Amino acid sequence: MKVGVISDVHGNIPALEAVLEAMPPVDRIVCAGDVVGYNPWHAECVAAIRGEGETGLSDEAEAMLPDGEVPTVMGNHDRAVAFDQAYGFNDMAATAVDHARETCSDDQLTWLGELPEQRLVCDGRMRLVHGHPNDPDRYTYPEEYSADMLGSEDVLVMGHTHVQGHEIFDEGLVMNPGAVGQPRDGDPRAAYSLVDFDAQEIEARRVEYDVDRVVDAVREADLPLRIGTRLRSGQ
Repeated sequence: MKVGVISDVHGNIPALEAVLEAMPPVDRIVCAGDVVGYNPWHAECVAAIRGEGETGLSDEAEAMLPDGEVPTVMGNHDRAVAFDQAYGFNDMAATAVDHARETCSDDQLTWLGELPEQRLVCDGRMRLVHGHPNDPDRYTYPEEYSADMLGSEDVLVMGHTHVQGHEIFDEGLVMNPGAVGQPRDGDPRAAYSLVDFDAQEIEARRVEYDVDRVVDAVREADLPLRIGTRLRSGQ
């Protein structure tokens, strides 16, 4: 079984499109949360992950998506948008939450609010969480990965930090595929990972996309311009 693993799309449809176009054929795609937030294509990204509605993706990218929903967990931005709770967010992130609530449909907001905090996929062999298996809002960086984070699963997938990395232990694999829509590890390219259960291999990948298109869309949406411009440095 080959699985494409994504996280932290954050309303960035050009980055999601680039990732899907670059991804080789896989048996499943899964997502570790934060479909929305920051960048202005919240509704389109929800539509892509749900497998419903207008996404604005290329035909090639659309063809990579499964029939039906991509298994996903709730990120902190998903929760903030769903329940209008941006407490603790900086002004930039809070403004994007307001924009997402204005542009997502009621049905999409309901879907975001019903996402689980964690879920087992791939016949129980992979666990998806957003921050940490014991705390969905905890930032867990690669240097903190440990075998005791694993439960019954072979692979633990986390997002939230926007930092790509993985560690292989005797007990299994702990990983973060990196952020599709807002990398923060110094590499501005969109991130994703591939897990091959049969070969017991993981491959972290990056792909370039049209950042200037995002900057222009951020400006047109009257969002804080730094939401777009910081994508150029992967910070």
